[in-house]
Amino acid sequence: MDSHKNLEKVSAAGLLVAMGIIYGDIGTSPLYVLRAIASTETISRELILGALSCIFWTITFQTTVKYVILILRADNKGEGGIFALFALVRRHAKWLTVPAIIGGSTLLADSIITPPISVSSAVEGLRSIYPTIETIPIVLIILAILFTVQVFGTNKVGAAFGPVMLVWFIMLGTVGFSSLLHDPGVLVAFNPYYGYKLLVDHPGGFWLLGAVFLCTTGAEALYSDLGHCGRGNIRASWGFVKLCLLLNYFGQGAYVLKFSGQLLGDRNPFYEIMPLWFLPFGIGIATMAAVIASQAMLSGAFTLISEAIRLNFWPKVRLVYPSDQKGQLFVPSINFLLFAGCVGVVLYFKESSRMEAAYGLAITMTMLMSTILFGYYLYVKKINMWWVTAFLVFYLFVETSFLIANVVKFTHGGWVSVLIAGIMGTLMLIWLRAFYIKLRLTEYVKLETYLPALRELSRDINIPKYSTPLVFMSNASRASEIETKVIYSIFQKRPKRADIYWFVHVDTLDDPYTMEYKVDVLEEDDVIKVTFRLGFRVEQRINLFFRKVIEDMVKNKEVDITSRYESLSRQNMTGDFRFVVLERFLSYENELPFFEQIIMKAYFFIKEFTTSEDKWFGLDSSSVKVEKVPLVIRPAENIKLRRVYS
Repeated sequence: MDSHKNLEKVSAAGLLVAMGIIYGDIGTSPLYVLRAIASTETISRELILGALSCIFWTITFQTTVKYVILILRADNKGEGGIFALFALVRRHAKWLTVPAIIGGSTLLADSIITPPISVSSAVEGLRSIYPTIETIPIVLIILAILFTVQVFGTNKVGAAFGPVMLVWFIMLGTVGFSSLLHDPGVLVAFNPYYGYKLLVDHPGGFWLLGAVFLCTTGAEALYSDLGHCGRGNIRASWGFVKLCLLLNYFGQGAYVLKFSGQLLGDRNPFYEIMPLWFLPFGIGIATMAAVIASQAMLSGAFTLISEAIRLNFWPKVRLVYPSDQKGQLFVPSINFLLFAGCVGVVLYFKESSRMEAAYGLAITMTMLMSTILFGYYLYVKKINMWWVTAFLVFYLFVETSFLIANVVKFTHGGWVSVLIAGIMGTLMLIWLRAFYIKLRLTEYVKLETYLPALRELSRDINIPKYSTPLVFMSNASRASEIETKVIYSIFQKRPKRADIYWFVHVDTLDDPYTMEYKVDVLEEDDVIKVTFRLGFRVEQRINLFFRKVIEDMVKNKEVDITSRYESLSRQNMTGDFRFVVLERFLSYENELPFFEQIIMKAYFFIKEFTTSEDKWFGLDSSSVKVEKVPLVIRPAENIKLRRVYS
C-alpha cells in the first residue's frame, strides 16, 4: 500500500526530476515533425491545417489517453514498461511472449535511433548561423559525453536536467505563442475535420501519417520511466508539457503558411520562428534538450534490460545500482552497445532528415504490442468486455494505420531500425528457448535419499576435507530437491568432504524489491538449504546475504560454524566457507533436433561474452570454485561400433 501511495505522490522535486528524465524524447519532437511533413510537397493551407489537426489528435489519443490516463495504471509494484506489463499478464497466456519480445526489441532499436536524430536536429540549427559548419563531429562528441555520464545514475542526471527541460518547455511555448499571434486562424485545426480531409481527400495525405507519428514517439519512454518518477508526478506535469508542445507546433504552422504555394526547402520552421538575436541561445537549449531526450531513452533501456533478465529474455549481464534510490540503474554492456549503435547511425545517415525514415517504424511496433498486452491486462482485470473491445479496436486501427504509413519508409532507412530490432529479438528468442530446453533437461532428485550418504561422507576421515562449510548454488526451487549434477559433483567427481553442506537457491520474483530468505534444516549440523526470495531489481549480493543468514542462525543457536579441526575448535575459529558454482557446457554426446542444436550452440556462444555465474551472484572470487558440467541433451544411441580380434 505504501509503494502505491509513493507512486501517486506529487512533489516539486518529483515534478522537476520527471521533467528531466521523462519528457526529453517527446519534448524534442518539434525539432523535426513539421519539417518532415512540410518538406514533402508544395505548402498549402489544406496541408498545414490537416497536419496540425493530425498532430493535436495524435498527441491527445496516443499520449494523453492511451499512456497518461490508461496504461500508467498498469504498474508492476511501481515499475513500468512493456516487460512490467508482460509480467502482470504472462501467467494467463503463453502466446503473450510474442508481443512482449517484439515490443521489447523494437523499443531497444528505438533507443539507438533517438539520440542521433534528436542531437543531430538540434546541432544542425548552427547552420542558420554558420552555413558551412561540419555537424557530425559535434554530434559524436555530445553522444560520447552523454554515454560517459550514465555511470553516475539517473537521479543526479535527472536533478540536473530538470531545470533545463523546464526552460526548454517555457521557450517552446513562448516562441510558439509569439509566432501564433501572426496567424491565430491556424487554431481552427483543433477541428478533427481538417485532419480527416488531409488523410482522405488530399493526394498522398495518408502517407503523411508516418511523419505525423513522430510527434508521439516519446510516449512509450514515458511509461518505461514510471519507476523513476511515479504516476502522480507524470500526470501532474503532462498538462503543462502538452500545452507548450501544441503552442510550438501551431506557431510553426502559422510560420510555414507564409510560404503557401512554395516549397519549404532547407528551412527548419523550428528555428525560423525564433528571433535572430535569440538563435544561439535557442540552439544551445535545443542541444541540451536533445541530450536529455537521449537520456530518457537510455534510462528506459536500462530498466527494460533488468526486466528482460528476470523474464529469461536476456543474458545475465552486470547491473550497477549507482544510488540507493529505487529505480536507479546502470547497465554497462547495454550502455556500450547503444553507444556503438548511435555512432553507426550518425555515420551512416549523416543528416537528421535522413534519420526520420528509420525513426518511427520501430516505435510503432512497440506501441502496437503494448496495446495488445494492455488489452489483455484489462481482460484479466475483469473490465467490461465492451470497453476492452472498444479500446483494442480503436487503438489497433489507429496504430496499424501508422504502421502502414511508416512501412513506405523501409527502403529509405526504415530497414536499419528493423534490422536492429531483428537482432535484439533473435537474441531474446534464443535466450528464452535455451532456458526452456535447459529446464526440460535438468534432472532433480530427492535430497532425503542422499542424507545418510552425505552424513557418512562428512565423517569419513579417509577422504581429505575439501572445505569446512561447503556451499552449492542450486536451481532447485523445492526445498526437498537437488539437481543430479550437484550430487555428481559431491560424490563422483572428486568426493567433496565437508562439515556442513549448504545448498543455496535464489528465487527471483516479479515484485521488484522483495528481500526475504527461508531456511530448511534437512539434517542438523550436516545439510541445510537456504532459499533467497529477491525482487528483480535487487542486486544479487549472495556473499553478503549469506553471511547475514549465518549470523542470524548462529545468534539463534541453530547452527554451529566453529571449525571441527580439534586445534582450531579449541581456539573457537570459524570454518572457511567455500562456494561451488556449476556451469554447464554443451556435451558432445548429443543427438539434438536440428533447431534445438542451433539454439543451444548460439546460447553457449553468446554466454562466452556475458557475466559468469559466480560474478552474477556477487560471490567473492577467492572462495569460489566454478565447475564445468556437461549438459547431456540426448545421449547418442545406435552407435555402430564393432570389436575386432587380431
